[in-house]
Amino acid sequence: MNWGRELSAMRDRYGDRVGIVDIEGTHTTASVVDRATGIARRLQDLGLGPGEFVATIFQNSALAAAASYAVALVGSTEVPINPVLSAAEIGHALRCTGTRIILLDGAAKPTVSADVSVEDVRAIAACAFVPEGWPDVVNDEPSRIVFTSGTTGPAKGAIHTHRSRWVASLMLRAALPILPGGDSRILLMTPFSHGSSLLTFAYLAEGASVHLMQGVDPAVILPLLNEGEVTEMFAPPTVLAKLTEALGRSGHAGLTPKLKTILTGTAPLSPTLYRNVVNAFGEIVRVTYGKSEIFNPITVLDPAETAAVYAEPPADGLCVGWPASGVEVEIRDDEGKALPHGEIGQIHLASPHMFTGYITANGRRMLAPGEYHDTGDLGRIDDRGRLFLVARDSDMMKSGGYKIAPDEVERALVPALPGTELVALGFPSEYWGEIVTVVAQRPPDGWRDDLMDALSAMTPYKRPRLFVAIDEIPRNAIGKISRAHLRRWLSETYDLVERPHPAFVAKAVVLAENQI
Repeated sequence: MNWGRELSAMRDRYGDRVGIVDIEGTHTTASVVDRATGIARRLQDLGLGPGEFVATIFQNSALAAAASYAVALVGSTEVPINPVLSAAEIGHALRCTGTRIILLDGAAKPTVSADVSVEDVRAIAACAFVPEGWPDVVNDEPSRIVFTSGTTGPAKGAIHTHRSRWVASLMLRAALPILPGGDSRILLMTPFSHGSSLLTFAYLAEGASVHLMQGVDPAVILPLLNEGEVTEMFAPPTVLAKLTEALGRSGHAGLTPKLKTILTGTAPLSPTLYRNVVNAFGEIVRVTYGKSEIFNPITVLDPAETAAVYAEPPADGLCVGWPASGVEVEIRDDEGKALPHGEIGQIHLASPHMFTGYITANGRRMLAPGEYHDTGDLGRIDDRGRLFLVARDSDMMKSGGYKIAPDEVERALVPALPGTELVALGFPSEYWGEIVTVVAQRPPDGWRDDLMDALSAMTPYKRPRLFVAIDEIPRNAIGKISRAHLRRWLSETYDLVERPHPAFVAKAVVLAENQI
């Protein structure tokens, strides 16, 4: 395939339309493509092309989309990196992929090794796009490497090919409840390195527009939604909780968000939060199940189906809908045998837009032909063919839409408290999905103060928000730590106070609010 031909049709057809709105203003689709062309020419001048890796570190903006298009145009492999990651995590992604160049948008230069160069795309002028002269790419070569936390050890990169990236965009557009058009604008607030950034490219490909916002500020978002230009919004449960809470305050009285659809994913939507969202926005919520290894859509519930699901009696797990076109879902036992409908087991997936393997510091581990992806989630399929997420098969945490490995948190904090055993786990929360919690076994006085430097060095969304001391960490018969017992003990001992800075309230004893 050739990304130049792909962008040519989009620019010719929709170039004069508003493509992206960001903090700097309004950008036509043609201006985004022309900015991508300038960046791509610079990459070619630097000798970049097929087989090379280029990291992109951007806040949500038109420049982020242009840089991603530019890497595709020259046939290179994009390594999107969240700007909030620590220097160590950025360095890990660069080393795994052998990346030698970073594109960014004027933000502070990350601390990297001397052999990695940094290009500020703000200094690169736009260039008139021409469809000719761009390289053909091998369909099954890597196009995008998305780093995701593993159950043990450092993050690993999920490899998405040029073919799977193109197919994913088609499937995403096909599964939307309302096909985007010239009167459609979607609001995106999650980091551009997140899989939901593919919605940007899907909407632009259909002649629609995208409002890219940096962060979640209800004081800005709610009046924006009231204006009516934004017709759709992607918002994980954490964002929805923040917006619905803000709508209930007197300062936003009279605001009537004019949305047609709210797209949500990254974590299951609790019944309580769904009711709050409906009260605030109406029955316009569309639910999907997505993972870094397989971009949305995996399973889908359109707004009417979502409303019907949440009207049903409670069941094992939360319903995330029917498989999207081309997606195969199997529930398997511990030995890999497929289970019949109704039985709970491990969720395995296959799809044309699935990743092809992982890249780590030790090299690549590719999926075998026909191999399914073991999601690490437990679920079941009901007699209507719908998938229900029941539990995590591992101890992975999902907080604020981000996946976090417990041992990642523990490794960062243990050096600050030598001799004290620490356990990281996710504690259920309506607001966060799960709250990253640290339990310490008989820690010394002032132990939380001792952790301050280590906490400051961590990526913000991975920092624990709850800290608890315990006399003895529970273990099973073979001495393995039992996080299930720890969660039960926490639930029996404390009540959780939900807020951005949460706190545990002990029986008749109020703990000081954690301000980390």
